[in-house]
Amino acid sequence: MTVNWRRLILGNPLATSAIELERIGKFRALAVFSSDALSSVAYATEEILLVLVAAGTLSLDFSIPVAAVICALLAVVTASYWQTIHAYPNGGGAFIVALDNLGEFWGLLAAASLLIDYVLTVAVSVSAGVFALTSAIPSLHPYTVAICVFSILVVMWINIRGIRESAGIFAVPTYSFIFLTLLMVGVGGVALITGHLHAPPDIEMAHAAVKTSETLGIVLLLRAFASGCTAMTGVEAVSNGVPAFRSPSPRNAGLTLVWMSVLLALMFLGITTLADHLNIVPRDAESVVSQVARSVFGHGALYYAVQFATALILMLAANTSFAGFPMLASVLARSSYLPRQLGNLGDRLAFTNGIVALAGLAAILIIVFGGDTNALVPLYAVGVFIGFSLSQGGMVARWIRIRGKGWGAKALINGFGCICTTVALVVIVEAKLAEGAWLIVLLLPVLLFLFRAIHRHYDLVTRELSTRLGGTGKFLRALQAHEPKVVVPISKIHRGTLSALSHARSLSKDVTAVVVNIEPRATAELKLAWQALGFKEPLVVLESPYRSIIAPLTDYLQTVDARDPERGPAIVVLPQFVPRRWWQNILHNQTALMLRTALLYRRVAEGAEARIVVDVPYHLKA
Repeated sequence: MTVNWRRLILGNPLATSAIELERIGKFRALAVFSSDALSSVAYATEEILLVLVAAGTLSLDFSIPVAAVICALLAVVTASYWQTIHAYPNGGGAFIVALDNLGEFWGLLAAASLLIDYVLTVAVSVSAGVFALTSAIPSLHPYTVAICVFSILVVMWINIRGIRESAGIFAVPTYSFIFLTLLMVGVGGVALITGHLHAPPDIEMAHAAVKTSETLGIVLLLRAFASGCTAMTGVEAVSNGVPAFRSPSPRNAGLTLVWMSVLLALMFLGITTLADHLNIVPRDAESVVSQVARSVFGHGALYYAVQFATALILMLAANTSFAGFPMLASVLARSSYLPRQLGNLGDRLAFTNGIVALAGLAAILIIVFGGDTNALVPLYAVGVFIGFSLSQGGMVARWIRIRGKGWGAKALINGFGCICTTVALVVIVEAKLAEGAWLIVLLLPVLLFLFRAIHRHYDLVTRELSTRLGGTGKFLRALQAHEPKVVVPISKIHRGTLSALSHARSLSKDVTAVVVNIEPRATAELKLAWQALGFKEPLVVLESPYRSIIAPLTDYLQTVDARDPERGPAIVVLPQFVPRRWWQNILHNQTALMLRTALLYRRVAEGAEARIVVDVPYHLKA
């Protein structure tokens, strides 16, 4: 029995009618859509401390107020997105909201920023997860990039198998991480209250060795706030994916959003508080979460459980992007702003092309930055906060436009959210511009240009096809009135040649076989065989002193086109044999492929119809 490896790896195809069965409930949805936001607690505190430590150990006490401000902003954004979910039950992503209420430019800006952020989410989450793993097992550090790329490929494979299956796989590591993190915060909190929480000697030594390089001021605090805002990335994912929820979709999505935000705030504030009281400072070889877990649990089984759960959730946090990027790309593709292939559903009712594209872009980013989380984080959060601001601004415009019951209060909530996220965006851009965020600012206009160029191309294609309908009708009438001229390029007489000649005869009685004289001896043998077999079609020999096949053939076709021009350009029938296995193609000259490409892209006489090229394949059994 032959094994179908595609089905074994990817699963059996799902019928389109099964798309309703692929919808998920709140429990699984929390694993799919919140893994990015929840996992950010593994590095958000560290990013705050990395900034504050420059002003000395005393400045680290400001980590808790900074984290509290970020949690307050999280509450505002959550309330705003609650309204977005109910206003756009078919998916209220920033692109749709901004496009619908603010116009094309702002919609495309939101889309571009979110696409960039989705790619960065995968790269940052996976690299942070691998850092957590190498913190527990330092011997793996030299293999960071390889482990990162492998992790991306695994998450890609799981998502290609479909959202329902990926939700089942991700539920265990997500809830394990939530349980272990809350356990660490709870045990650490009790130990802190009872006075039994103490840092190991090496953490105390690292704290004592810190040297002040800057003065603590408002600028440094704002930079710490900007870095800590990475904790909010992924919050928008629930509103983007409302259609993936079971009915009633808006209610289930809204509850999932609230659960996610509450858990995020508890874990983020808990880790930051413990890190502050343990006097933890960021270290190259060990993450802040690892130091907190080691202080709370020691080097026992629970410490390693926290580290592996953190590593796993960070690697799988990329799944939020694998749910969001393909969906957003499909919407853009259906609106003709991205290649149409990104809008196609795969065998498992997932946007396979978008999933593969995201994995490829994230892997490239990992390789370029060497899997270094600290190098990638400065690029992070800019895109998502642009999306936050445009989404909330779009909602304000919507409430003002449609009004309705309670529109003033709704506009006030979204307006306050827009102001808060815009202020945060300005702070983030200012703080991170010199650290690499300029790259994101540069990429945004490039993406906007690509969106417009792709859209313009599709518009031109649509217009040209529709306006040439009359000319096509004229061409069809000409075919009915006159037999077309048919040219069959050949090199040898074989079964593929015979099939092509048979097909050419079915099109017209005016058939000419053509051979380009590259090898005179082989051409002479072909002429003798042609006469011996008694073919009624003439065989024309084209000379080629420079061994070119394409140039003599296209010159000859121009001559044929000029003969009886009212009959249109000559139809070219190409014989082509197809090997049984794909890899066998590299063993053969791809002459038919080169000819077809050259003929399709070479224009015929001005005003004439396009040339028709017909492939006649012959499938080999060997």
